[in-house]
Amino acid sequence: VQLQASGGGLVQAGGSLRLSCAASGRTFSGYTVGWFRRPPGKEREFVARLRWSISSSTYYADSVKDRFSISRDNAKNTLYLQMNSLKPEDTAVYYCAADTSTLDWMSGRSDSWGQGTQVTVSS
Repeated sequence: VQLQASGGGLVQAGGSLRLSCAASGRTFSGYTVGWFRRPPGKEREFVARLRWSISSSTYYADSVKDRFSISRDNAKNTLYLQMNSLKPEDTAVYYCAADTSTLDWMSGRSDSWGQGTQVTVSS
């Protein structure tokens, strides 16, 4: 599956952004999908994920819990990340990823990755 991420930008602290990750080539059905981010000068880190076919299977990093929300649109085959109450420490390149194996997804070994979208939060 090919992924196209979009929606990043520059926002002030306290603001909101919504990232999108559109799939092509096949549907997300049967996949674990979600978001990682790489802050400047740091390692890639987990942000949020869900299992496409299980609506209750959402998981978040502690650092974004209660501020970010991951969701999906089956009809559009698109994954979203709604980011509210953004903080300067949320500044990073955000990547969407998809894999049929949740273990591989969590290990950063997903088969499919989006190209990354820059999110910059100013103080």
